[in-house]
Amino acid sequence: LKFFENHDHKIVDSSSVVPSNDPSLLFTNAGMVQFKNVFIGMESRDYKRATTSQKCIRAGGKHNDLDQVGFTARHHTFFEMLGNFSFGDYFKEEAIHLAWTFLTKELGLPREKLLATVFHTDEEAKSIWKKIAGDIPVISIATSDNFWSMGNIGPCGPCSEIFYDHGETVSGGMPGTPDQDGDRYMEIWNIVFMQFEQMDDGERVSLHKKSIDTGMGLERIAGIMQGVKDNYLTDLFKKIIESIKIVSKTNFKSTYPSYKVIADHIRSVCFLIADGVLPNNEGRGYVLRRILRRAMRHGNLINIKEPFLFKLSNLLIDSMKDAYPELEKSKAMIATTIFGEEERFLNTLDRGLKILQNDIKESSSTGILSGDKAFRLYDTYGFPLDLIQDIIKSENISVDTSGFEAALQEQKNRAKWAGSIDIKEAAVWYLLKEKFKSIEFAGYEKESSTSEIIAIVRDDQELASISSGRAFLITKKTPFYAECGGQCGDIGIISNRNGIFKVTNTKKFCEEIIAHEGEVISGFLENTGATELEVDGTRRQKIKANHTATHLLQAALRTVLGGHVVQRGSFLDENRLRFDFSHGAAVSSEEIKKVEEIINEWILQNLSVISQITSKTDAISAGAMALFEEKYGDSVRLVSIKGEDKESTVSLEICGGTHVTSTMEIRIFKILSEESIGSGIRRIEAVTGEKVFEYMWDLESMASLLAEKLKCSTAEITKKIEDLLQELKQKNREILHVRLKIALERVQTTEKAGVTICSAVVSDYDMSELRSLNELIKTQKFPGVVIVASFSEDKVSLIVNVDTALQKKCDARQLLTCGLVPLGGKGGGNAAFAQGGGFGKAKITEAIEAIINAIF
Repeated sequence: LKFFENHDHKIVDSSSVVPSNDPSLLFTNAGMVQFKNVFIGMESRDYKRATTSQKCIRAGGKHNDLDQVGFTARHHTFFEMLGNFSFGDYFKEEAIHLAWTFLTKELGLPREKLLATVFHTDEEAKSIWKKIAGDIPVISIATSDNFWSMGNIGPCGPCSEIFYDHGETVSGGMPGTPDQDGDRYMEIWNIVFMQFEQMDDGERVSLHKKSIDTGMGLERIAGIMQGVKDNYLTDLFKKIIESIKIVSKTNFKSTYPSYKVIADHIRSVCFLIADGVLPNNEGRGYVLRRILRRAMRHGNLINIKEPFLFKLSNLLIDSMKDAYPELEKSKAMIATTIFGEEERFLNTLDRGLKILQNDIKESSSTGILSGDKAFRLYDTYGFPLDLIQDIIKSENISVDTSGFEAALQEQKNRAKWAGSIDIKEAAVWYLLKEKFKSIEFAGYEKESSTSEIIAIVRDDQELASISSGRAFLITKKTPFYAECGGQCGDIGIISNRNGIFKVTNTKKFCEEIIAHEGEVISGFLENTGATELEVDGTRRQKIKANHTATHLLQAALRTVLGGHVVQRGSFLDENRLRFDFSHGAAVSSEEIKKVEEIINEWILQNLSVISQITSKTDAISAGAMALFEEKYGDSVRLVSIKGEDKESTVSLEICGGTHVTSTMEIRIFKILSEESIGSGIRRIEAVTGEKVFEYMWDLESMASLLAEKLKCSTAEITKKIEDLLQELKQKNREILHVRLKIALERVQTTEKAGVTICSAVVSDYDMSELRSLNELIKTQKFPGVVIVASFSEDKVSLIVNVDTALQKKCDARQLLTCGLVPLGGKGGGNAAFAQGGGFGKAKITEAIEAIINAIF
């Protein structure tokens, strides 16, 4: 970074591993991703040269190295990409010169160890290499290896790669040969001559400015500089691998691939969670879960039978937190999330492995594991397809992937990334950004201002004027806050002598253009002239109170629950606030009460809320909370809530939203609900001010109505309801007793091979009631086998019970399986008792007969 800074490049921070404003990408897979719109000319920066160390994930989508990790010396799912970029400034010759100078002069690599490749039609690059580097080998490659693209669409161009020769003792051939995938020749540098944009219709168009995108993997160059031929032997991985050795106590040399998988995957997992990705069953969360489970599986292979990855996360974070402070901020949540996933997966791993081993035996003759069996392992035991393939490849068995995909599609193909729900912004907004750079927000101190309309947009097209209908108005400056950071957009009125425009929302495009969404309610407006802008101040005050209350809520949750609590999303408007946060368990009623007490005490203390502009570095150093998936500029707005002593700090957050000036303006705070919205993520909804009083009045009205219906005072409601519930419980017992007695009289008894079999079919019994019927038949009829079934509409519940003396010959689980075949259902149990469910009440008789036929 210093080398390129000395060559007039601006050092730019790494972006998140979750791409911003690019729904086509699963993860940030290269250093150029954050500059994509600069390359294609949709936006510009205040610099023409940049250099970064970008955190990258390649574990899904177009660039996916997951399967190779563990089996090569150089592949990773997470890596740090060192890059230098030119945006229409220098091109091929200077890019090659800088690369060669850095490698041979700055790092001192011997020139005889280096060779270069170019795209086969790029004679210009080939001649430049000869001019700058002399007689080093320059190989022409005709494949996509030397034509780089970010994804299926986006900027692209021919490239020139630099390789390092590890010498004859390492297997592998030169680039372009059949043995090129060996480890002898390692690619360490890739210069992309960014000349084209790949369109979604397949067309490739020339970019307005020829640019440079280069990348060098830090892990690879570290290996070379430290004199090792395997990235995993560098100091980047050494401590992690040593820690795995201590836990595993297995032969390191024979199980080395598993060590590599675990050491790599813990890096990906930590960075993904820190940037807001959490395990779930679709999209990015599904890929995270796959990575975690692959690491757990390899832990199992090296004799680690208990959760251990969460401990490695602390080691990884401690080693990388200086470069990536977001890791330290999310340390507790990362460990908690990983531990929860480890516990869940380990509970099913052994059972799933036993089933897979049996499936392998059954598939040995054909060499194909059926798609249905693979899907069962995925659906029931959480085995991702790549994990199944990873396990069975040593047995020379492959998966019927088309069958697996068909089964998966019935439920939903959750693994496939088809783009996020984010909507890519239209080109008109990038043009406006280039034209106006940014719109001044003047709404922190006041709620009205005078400005001028500078653009009108409808249906992604600029207009000169509007006289009716909905549109976006853009003014040179505005007091209207645009929806951002969880805070809703302002509403209000924009007017001048020609017309009135009702603002129903305010949005931000391209992170800079504030646009007022609404409709003309009188006259007309045109793209010129002075205009008055007036925010709905009453609504804004309620929003400000809710936003400051959200900051207090996070601080109180961290006080009550612990420092692992980190914001994972929020939304607030004038009516209520919603706050999503990391926490592994439900928040108890006592904890909820404590949080409310703390917040309301802070409100009563009339604490000062202070906003100031500072550098992002200073804000983070001061301990400010920040959402690392948010994109912050060099300068940020720091919102602090001072303690009663004016010295201590209750809350310190980077936040661009609007806030009250003192906590007393919030008036009162009340939590309405708390629930889980995903693995390790909880959601609280709350209200402030008059909405709390409305909530209390609603409760009072409800209590009065209940008291009237129950014919008691409001103080007696609880006791009255408890009495009624006890009475209802007794009545239900009496009803069930009568129903069971009637059902017992209808039991069918048959004999087979000396075994007495009792069966009964009833309607609208839940599983608990059905178990009670099973117990009654056993005690009254003394049969060897009991079969009871209940139907409700088209759903069927089924129980099979086998006497102890018969269990060596009859297994209730196997009998149940036979009965569920005509019902198309599933279930489980043990040799004595099994239960399940299916569909088709017309097939109940067939199901019972199937069970009877299966006895002996």
